[in-house]
Amino acid sequence: MIRLENLTKSFRIKGERKVVIDNLNLTLPSHTSLALLGRNGAGKSTLLEIIAGISRPDSGRIVTDGTISWPVGLGGSFHRDLTGAENVRFVARIYGVDTDDLVAFVEDFAELGKSYHMPVRSYSSGMRSRLTFGCSMGIKFDTYLVDEVTAVGDKTFKKKSRQIFAERMQTSSAIMVNHNLREVRKYCNAGIILEHGRAEYFDDLDEAIAIHETMLD
Repeated sequence: MIRLENLTKSFRIKGERKVVIDNLNLTLPSHTSLALLGRNGAGKSTLLEIIAGISRPDSGRIVTDGTISWPVGLGGSFHRDLTGAENVRFVARIYGVDTDDLVAFVEDFAELGKSYHMPVRSYSSGMRSRLTFGCSMGIKFDTYLVDEVTAVGDKTFKKKSRQIFAERMQTSSAIMVNHNLREVRKYCNAGIILEHGRAEYFDDLDEAIAIHETMLD
Protein backbone atom coordinates (compact mmCIF):
# COMPACT_ATOMS: atom_id res chain seq x y z
CA MET A 1 0.00 0.00 0.00
CA ILE A 2 1.15 3.51 -0.85
CA ARG A 3 -0.95 6.36 0.51
CA LEU A 4 -0.65 9.96 -0.69
CA GLU A 5 -1.88 12.33 2.01
CA ASN A 6 -2.69 15.98 1.24
CA LEU A 7 0.14 16.05 -1.29
CA THR A 8 0.92 19.40 -2.93
CA LYS A 9 3.84 20.35 -5.17
CA SER A 10 4.44 23.56 -7.09
CA PHE A 11 7.23 25.24 -9.04
CA ARG A 12 8.14 28.85 -9.72
CA ILE A 13 8.07 29.44 -13.47
CA LYS A 14 8.80 32.94 -14.79
CA GLY A 15 7.83 34.43 -11.47
CA GLU A 16 4.53 32.58 -11.26
CA ARG A 17 3.63 29.61 -9.08
CA LYS A 18 2.51 26.57 -11.07
CA VAL A 19 0.81 23.84 -9.04
CA VAL A 20 1.44 20.38 -10.51
CA ILE A 21 0.14 18.28 -7.58
CA ASP A 22 -2.85 19.83 -5.83
CA ASN A 23 -3.78 18.53 -2.35
CA LEU A 24 -3.77 14.96 -3.62
CA ASN A 25 -5.27 12.19 -1.47
CA LEU A 26 -5.08 8.70 -2.92
CA THR A 27 -4.42 5.16 -1.71
CA LEU A 28 -2.66 2.84 -4.15
CA PRO A 29 -3.35 -0.84 -3.44
CA SER A 30 -0.66 -3.44 -2.88
CA HIS A 31 0.13 -6.11 -5.50
CA THR A 32 -1.22 -3.92 -8.30
CA SER A 33 0.88 -2.51 -11.14
CA LEU A 34 -0.36 0.93 -12.10
CA ALA A 35 -0.03 2.93 -15.31
CA LEU A 36 0.38 6.62 -14.46
CA LEU A 37 -1.22 8.44 -17.40
CA GLY A 38 -1.62 12.11 -18.26
CA ARG A 39 -0.68 14.82 -20.72
CA ASN A 40 2.90 16.00 -21.15
CA GLY A 41 3.62 18.39 -18.30
CA ALA A 42 0.86 16.99 -16.08
CA GLY A 43 3.40 16.17 -13.33
CA LYS A 44 3.78 12.42 -13.75
CA SER A 45 7.57 12.33 -13.35
CA THR A 46 7.32 14.82 -10.48
CA LEU A 47 4.86 12.56 -8.68
CA LEU A 48 7.17 9.56 -9.15
CA GLU A 49 10.08 11.55 -7.72
CA ILE A 50 8.01 12.53 -4.67
CA ILE A 51 6.94 8.92 -4.08
CA ALA A 52 10.60 7.88 -4.40
CA GLY A 53 11.70 10.52 -1.90
CA ILE A 54 13.90 12.29 -4.45
CA SER A 55 11.76 15.43 -4.49
CA ARG A 56 10.08 16.99 -1.47
CA PRO A 57 6.43 18.08 -1.67
CA ASP A 58 5.39 21.56 -0.58
CA SER A 59 3.08 19.86 1.90
CA GLY A 60 1.64 16.43 2.64
CA ARG A 61 3.36 13.09 2.92
CA ILE A 62 3.78 9.57 1.49
CA VAL A 63 2.89 6.60 3.74
CA THR A 64 3.78 3.05 2.73
CA ASP A 65 4.05 -0.40 4.28
CA GLY A 66 6.49 -1.68 1.65
CA THR A 67 9.78 -0.82 -0.05
CA ILE A 68 9.83 1.56 -3.02
CA SER A 69 12.57 1.91 -5.63
CA TRP A 70 13.99 5.09 -7.06
CA PRO A 71 12.84 5.64 -10.68
CA VAL A 72 14.34 2.72 -12.61
CA GLY A 73 17.38 3.73 -14.64
CA LEU A 74 17.82 7.09 -12.89
CA GLY A 75 21.52 7.65 -12.23
CA GLY A 76 21.53 11.32 -11.32
CA SER A 77 22.70 10.59 -7.78
CA PHE A 78 25.70 8.53 -8.90
CA HIS A 79 28.98 10.26 -8.06
CA ARG A 80 31.05 10.87 -11.19
CA ASP A 81 34.37 10.59 -9.36
CA LEU A 82 33.58 7.21 -7.80
CA THR A 83 33.88 3.98 -9.74
CA GLY A 84 30.81 2.07 -10.80
CA ALA A 85 31.48 -0.53 -8.10
CA GLU A 86 31.96 2.15 -5.43
CA ASN A 87 28.66 3.77 -6.37
CA VAL A 88 26.90 0.40 -6.15
CA ARG A 89 28.42 -0.22 -2.70
CA PHE A 90 27.09 3.16 -1.57
CA VAL A 91 23.59 2.33 -2.84
CA ALA A 92 23.70 -1.07 -1.08
CA ARG A 93 24.50 0.57 2.25
CA ILE A 94 21.68 3.12 1.83
CA TYR A 95 19.09 0.43 1.10
CA GLY A 96 20.41 -2.08 3.62
CA VAL A 97 21.15 -4.92 1.24
CA ASP A 98 24.23 -7.14 1.14
CA THR A 99 27.00 -5.05 -0.39
CA ASP A 100 29.01 -7.85 -1.93
CA ASP A 101 25.92 -9.49 -3.43
CA LEU A 102 24.77 -6.28 -5.11
CA VAL A 103 28.26 -5.44 -6.40
CA ALA A 104 28.57 -8.93 -7.88
CA PHE A 105 25.08 -8.84 -9.40
CA VAL A 106 25.65 -5.49 -11.14
CA GLU A 107 29.11 -6.50 -12.33
CA ASP A 108 27.67 -9.58 -14.01
CA PHE A 109 24.54 -7.88 -15.33
CA ALA A 110 25.99 -4.61 -16.64
CA GLU A 111 28.86 -6.27 -18.53
CA LEU A 112 31.19 -3.29 -18.07
CA GLY A 113 34.38 -5.30 -17.70
CA LYS A 114 37.32 -3.32 -16.31
CA SER A 115 35.32 -0.10 -16.60
CA TYR A 116 33.23 -1.22 -13.60
CA HIS A 117 36.23 -0.27 -11.47
CA MET A 118 36.84 3.04 -13.22
CA PRO A 119 35.28 6.45 -12.41
CA VAL A 120 31.76 6.93 -13.74
CA ARG A 121 32.88 10.19 -15.40
CA SER A 122 34.73 8.02 -17.94
CA TYR A 123 31.56 6.13 -18.94
CA SER A 124 29.61 6.61 -22.13
CA SER A 125 25.88 7.25 -21.75
CA GLY A 126 25.21 3.61 -22.66
CA MET A 127 27.57 2.36 -19.97
CA ARG A 128 25.93 4.58 -17.37
CA SER A 129 22.52 3.26 -18.43
CA ARG A 130 23.62 -0.35 -17.97
CA LEU A 131 25.12 0.47 -14.56
CA THR A 132 22.07 2.31 -13.25
CA PHE A 133 19.55 -0.18 -14.65
CA GLY A 134 21.52 -3.08 -13.21
CA CYS A 135 21.63 -1.39 -9.82
CA SER A 136 17.85 -0.85 -9.96
CA MET A 137 17.21 -4.50 -10.78
CA GLY A 138 19.76 -5.76 -8.24
CA ILE A 139 17.57 -4.75 -5.29
CA LYS A 140 14.22 -6.49 -4.87
CA PHE A 141 11.63 -3.81 -4.06
CA ASP A 142 7.93 -4.27 -3.36
CA THR A 143 7.18 -1.47 -5.84
CA TYR A 144 9.32 -0.35 -8.75
CA LEU A 145 8.89 3.18 -10.07
CA VAL A 146 9.35 3.26 -13.83
CA ASP A 147 9.71 6.46 -15.87
CA GLU A 148 9.82 5.29 -19.50
CA VAL A 149 12.76 2.91 -18.94
CA THR A 150 12.07 -0.84 -19.00
CA ALA A 151 15.18 -1.79 -20.98
CA VAL A 152 18.52 -0.23 -21.92
CA GLY A 153 21.45 -0.89 -24.25
CA ASP A 154 21.70 -2.49 -27.67
CA LYS A 155 19.24 -5.07 -29.00
CA THR A 156 20.83 -7.99 -27.14
CA PHE A 157 21.13 -6.10 -23.86
CA LYS A 158 17.57 -4.77 -24.12
CA LYS A 159 16.34 -8.35 -24.38
CA LYS A 160 18.27 -9.18 -21.22
CA SER A 161 16.91 -6.06 -19.50
CA ARG A 162 13.30 -6.85 -20.36
CA GLN A 163 13.74 -10.41 -19.16
CA ILE A 164 14.93 -9.42 -15.70
CA PHE A 165 12.32 -6.66 -15.42
CA ALA A 166 9.60 -9.22 -16.24
CA GLU A 167 11.07 -11.52 -13.56
CA ARG A 168 10.88 -8.73 -10.97
CA MET A 169 7.25 -8.05 -11.92
CA GLN A 170 6.32 -11.64 -11.00
CA THR A 171 6.83 -10.87 -7.30
CA SER A 172 6.65 -7.05 -7.21
CA SER A 173 4.39 -4.31 -8.53
CA ALA A 174 5.13 -1.09 -10.41
CA ILE A 175 3.98 2.46 -10.95
CA MET A 176 4.80 3.13 -14.59
CA VAL A 177 4.98 6.24 -16.73
CA ASN A 178 5.35 5.16 -20.33
CA HIS A 179 4.09 6.59 -23.63
CA ASN A 180 4.34 3.11 -25.14
CA LEU A 181 0.86 1.80 -24.39
CA ARG A 182 1.84 -1.66 -25.56
CA GLU A 183 4.34 -1.88 -22.69
CA VAL A 184 1.80 -0.36 -20.31
CA ARG A 185 -0.68 -3.12 -21.14
CA LYS A 186 2.04 -5.75 -20.79
CA TYR A 187 3.05 -4.80 -17.25
CA CYS A 188 0.09 -2.94 -15.69
CA ASN A 189 -3.38 -4.01 -14.58
CA ALA A 190 -4.84 -0.71 -13.33
CA GLY A 191 -4.43 2.96 -14.11
CA ILE A 192 -4.23 6.47 -12.69
CA ILE A 193 -4.94 9.60 -14.71
CA LEU A 194 -3.22 12.77 -13.49
CA GLU A 195 -4.85 15.99 -14.68
CA HIS A 196 -4.67 19.53 -13.26
CA GLY A 197 -2.92 18.28 -10.13
CA ARG A 198 -5.62 15.74 -9.30
CA ALA A 199 -5.58 11.98 -9.84
CA GLU A 200 -8.32 9.43 -10.55
CA TYR A 201 -7.79 5.72 -9.99
CA PHE A 202 -9.22 3.10 -12.39
CA ASP A 203 -9.43 -0.64 -11.67
CA ASP A 204 -9.99 -1.15 -15.40
CA LEU A 205 -6.77 -0.32 -17.25
CA ASP A 206 -8.48 -0.27 -20.65
CA GLU A 207 -10.95 2.33 -19.39
CA ALA A 208 -8.09 4.49 -18.09
CA ILE A 209 -6.25 4.25 -21.41
CA ALA A 210 -9.40 5.07 -23.39
CA ILE A 211 -10.05 8.21 -21.32
CA HIS A 212 -6.37 9.17 -21.55
CA GLU A 213 -6.41 8.88 -25.34
CA THR A 214 -9.59 10.97 -25.52
CA MET A 215 -7.89 13.71 -23.48
CA LEU A 216 -5.01 13.78 -25.98
CA ASP A 217 -7.30 14.33 -29.01
